[in-house]
Amino acid sequence: MRRRATGFIKPGTIQYNIPDMLKLQTPVDIRPGQVRISPEDSIMILGSCFADNIGRKMEEIGMDVCVNPFGTLYNPASICDAVRRLASGRHFGKEECRMMGSGAGLTCSFSHHTSFARKTEEEFIEHANEVLDRASDFFRSCSRLIITLGTSWCYRHIDDDRIVANCLKRDAKEFRRVRLGTEESVRYIEEATGTWMETGKPQDRGIILTVSPIRHLRDGAHGNQTSKASLLLAADEICSKHAYCDYFPAYEIVMDELRDYRFYAEDMLHPSRQTIEYIWERFCDFAIPEKDRQTIAEMEKRYRQSCHRPNLAQ
Repeated sequence: MRRRATGFIKPGTIQYNIPDMLKLQTPVDIRPGQVRISPEDSIMILGSCFADNIGRKMEEIGMDVCVNPFGTLYNPASICDAVRRLASGRHFGKEECRMMGSGAGLTCSFSHHTSFARKTEEEFIEHANEVLDRASDFFRSCSRLIITLGTSWCYRHIDDDRIVANCLKRDAKEFRRVRLGTEESVRYIEEATGTWMETGKPQDRGIILTVSPIRHLRDGAHGNQTSKASLLLAADEICSKHAYCDYFPAYEIVMDELRDYRFYAEDMLHPSRQTIEYIWERFCDFAIPEKDRQTIAEMEKRYRQSCHRPNLAQ
């Protein structure tokens, strides 16, 4: 379909007769998914910054997507809250506004990423609700939902008694740090996926779950591993119970197949652009039917050509 990124070996291809002891990758075998995506599908993408990466790739080539209308979301509880809001379309009000800490002088909410912060409550509410209205309509009509789970660790605001999507740089004393167990994660994800399925025709819809390969080392190396393990178990349980759900192993590809630090950005946590391109190709192998591969390849080609066109308006 496309030329693979330099430095990677496509699983299943014959390169050279390299002895096993000299193989530099552990390929992750991926079967074609049961939830497929065509260029005609409309796709809602929610979750961690890995969701932003894949969503941006889809946007670049012209696919019909809506990516994180509340900003980046990390834990299952906050993703579930976002889905409830999208399903209801209930507007944000002044009672949900919160001043950011650290002297930022900006207003946001515990349902949003700080990228939504504005100078005044009025500006924040206007922007948040404008985005919500568009996203809510898209949510009800879209045919595919992709959820990327980032971490099981959450922060519960003590006074509001709710898990927040972002602490907004406020005083740590306002929050209690908790880790969702597998059963809790399953409950939140099932509510989110079930709510979306009820807004349309189930036979026309499909859900893809992924676990973000981005490590949350602020939780400590062991804390990150236990967090990811809980999410992996939750995703596996949900996909085994519901035929409309499938799992794409982005976490496994980066951890096992691309484990070298040269595949990471400078912070040694986020994947490099080359890695994102590689995962995108593996995702296409997983999710795009063979009959649509050429169309996707042509969409990518047009995007690359557009990046090299001179700006004649200047």
